[in-house]
Amino acid sequence: MKNTNIPYKIYLSENEMPKQWYNVKAFMKNPHPPFLNPATLQPCTKDDLRPVFCDDCIDQELNDTDAYIDIPEDIRSFYKTFRPSPLVRAYFLEKILDTPAEIYYKFEGNNTSGSHKLNSAAAQAYYAKKQGLKSITTETGAGQWGTALSMAAAFYGIDLTVYMVKVSSEQKPYRKEVIRTYGANVIPSPSDTTEAGRKILAEHPGTGGSLGCAISEAVEQAVKSDSCRYVLGSVLDHVLLHQSVIGLESKIALDKYGVRPDTIIGCIGGGSNFGGLVAPFMGDKLQGKNEIDFIGVEPASCPSLTRGKFVYDFCDSARTTPLAKMYTLGCGFMPSPNHAGGLRYHGMSPIVSQLYHDGYMRAVSVRQSEVFDAAVMFAKCEGILPAPESSHAIRVAIDEALECKKTGKKKTILFGLTGTGYFDLAAYKQYNDKTMTDTIPTDEDLAQGFATIPDIPQNRA
Repeated sequence: MKNTNIPYKIYLSENEMPKQWYNVKAFMKNPHPPFLNPATLQPCTKDDLRPVFCDDCIDQELNDTDAYIDIPEDIRSFYKTFRPSPLVRAYFLEKILDTPAEIYYKFEGNNTSGSHKLNSAAAQAYYAKKQGLKSITTETGAGQWGTALSMAAAFYGIDLTVYMVKVSSEQKPYRKEVIRTYGANVIPSPSDTTEAGRKILAEHPGTGGSLGCAISEAVEQAVKSDSCRYVLGSVLDHVLLHQSVIGLESKIALDKYGVRPDTIIGCIGGGSNFGGLVAPFMGDKLQGKNEIDFIGVEPASCPSLTRGKFVYDFCDSARTTPLAKMYTLGCGFMPSPNHAGGLRYHGMSPIVSQLYHDGYMRAVSVRQSEVFDAAVMFAKCEGILPAPESSHAIRVAIDEALECKKTGKKKTILFGLTGTGYFDLAAYKQYNDKTMTDTIPTDEDLAQGFATIPDIPQNRA
């Protein structure tokens, strides 16, 4: 029997908000290998990372032992402007699917940035201000991270330059205007304002860019000034740490009603929202306390986990960042300009990569047209127009629920609704006009990307 005594939206009070982030690395039996200094191929030290990142973020990045890390009061106060976020029982989606499954989603789109990204933007802007920095730089794909960081930078009074993937800046001009409204400078990437950008343009004339390209430009600008640092919205451990508020709030809300999820699903590009959603549940699984089926969903056009290699690679296209052991398509891989700009990244979070490699989660890839089929179904019954990125999770949640219908087996499914799609109307127009296409890289396409993976001893072992 289904439990129908649960409210449509479960809200927590401000007093129930987490006061600490959850560090899943403290529970991993096999911590991911360290970042490597590309010049020495030795593990990165704090001094290696200091010219690029904020000091407090580096400490969190290198912390493999503390299970919980305090959230500063100033950040928790900022969080109250948009948190706690609701956990929603998808009664109407369940009804339209006629499934025995119970479906829940954690909705992170109820702030102006339209996504979960503000959870880490607030933290990183706070640490930059605390350090006395005057400016920060970043990259953004679909623009949700750039929007979130522009909000946080304005809140803490710090200058921001955003390198926005060129094809996304063209597809989402109004997202760019929101970023500018909050006072940030937006530069389509690759650009001719940096050496990295000029090199990429020379090698790939007319390219629409990628997150790897934009990272290269943002890092280059940051390291030129002692009063500037680079901040990023995904991939690295401290970003996943900040996003753990998603999973912690979800767990508190579910525990109120004695609900235990069987399956947890999230979209994956760099890994931040997925890593944050699953963190406390995954920590329990690593301790043998549950058998949850964790599913990461990526675009078939950029299949880092499902078709990538688990090796050391650069996190950016210009090969300026530290080397990370991760699933990657190669730092030179240029993904097709699909509409899920936030998932258009060649690599994957080292934490997510290690968990996947060790068999604690699985991954699936889905085609763009199938994703929008699910997005439209969801919008019609649940009333929220979802972001293309989020809709990858919706697609697989629907597939899992339909499998329950087929087998008659009841499961409890939780997925992350990471953001809204109101700045993605060009994508929805393509879908409605029936002009949307699916671009799947061939083995030959992937081989070109794999050829850019660095040939170092650690990759020959």
